Amino acid sequence: MQGQKSPERSAEPGVYVGVDVCKDWLDVYLHPIGRKLRVANTPQGLKAVKRRLAELPVALVVMEATGKFHRQAHRTLHAAGLAVAVVNPLRARLFAEAVGQLAKTDRLDARVLALMGQALEPSALAPAPEALEALQELARARAAAIADQTALSNRRGASQTAFLKAELGRRLKVLAAHIERLDAEIERRIDADAALKRRYDIVLTIPGVGPVAAVALVIGLPELGACSGKAASLLAGLAPLACDSGAKAGERHIRGGRAFVRTGLYLAALAAARFNPQLRDDYKRLRDAGKKAKVAIAAIMRKLVVLANVLIKEDRPWRPIHA
Repeated sequence: MQGQKSPERSAEPGVYVGVDVCKDWLDVYLHPIGRKLRVANTPQGLKAVKRRLAELPVALVVMEATGKFHRQAHRTLHAAGLAVAVVNPLRARLFAEAVGQLAKTDRLDARVLALMGQALEPSALAPAPEALEALQELARARAAAIADQTALSNRRGASQTAFLKAELGRRLKVLAAHIERLDAEIERRIDADAALKRRYDIVLTIPGVGPVAAVALVIGLPELGACSGKAASLLAGLAPLACDSGAKAGERHIRGGRAFVRTGLYLAALAAARFNPQLRDDYKRLRDAGKKAKVAIAAIMRKLVVLANVLIKEDRPWRPIHA
């Protein structure tokens, strides 16, 4: 099975492979053998890596998430039957410091990733479908365009010169057309995928959730429906994390997770706190209990993620609960 350890190799001592990815090349480290390899980050380079690894009892391949540069390596090695784990770069850096590796080069990073694979055994996951990766790229481009639009609009509002106002106005019109085309392309791609369209339509039935929030949920959290509500909240970075020590009970704060999802859910939570009967009562209860508005909105965002997870898991639209 792809992405799983080969049963015939399980009795042999495992080799952990660290792959440091950059735009032009891959640095590979084999632990505990101690061998190093540098190849071009191209199909030809990956073929050389596959030939080398085919001779070894590979237990796990570990690489960092690097936007788009690691995707080809992840997909190719997974298709070759290797278990590949993609880890957060911050997690890898903290592990390096924990084992005393303060220097940072591509070759050293590959070694650290191999050691991390042996010590922590991060979960190996299959690469996302190419259609989903394309949609995620489009959605992030739209989010960046919205941020540019907001910045330009603020600059135009603060400008005193008529010429500059006109120039910024023209740029805003071009940017608005760009965002409109991105929206149309995202909608077209979702409509072309029956399974994704079904998830999208289910999420849209939740009062307060519009197209932007629905895209953030179904594209930014493809795990929805296949995990628990707590896990979904943690993936979105909306789970309140404990900070206790001894007799001290610290405040819970949200951190980490996928910022793209949180950004898309914020306005949806504001709308749900007004128009979703259940969530409106939850928001009022939290505010009456003395919670700050932002804390209450974060709680509503978390409830939206949990609700979407349940609806997708049960494959049904939202329905109001009557007394």
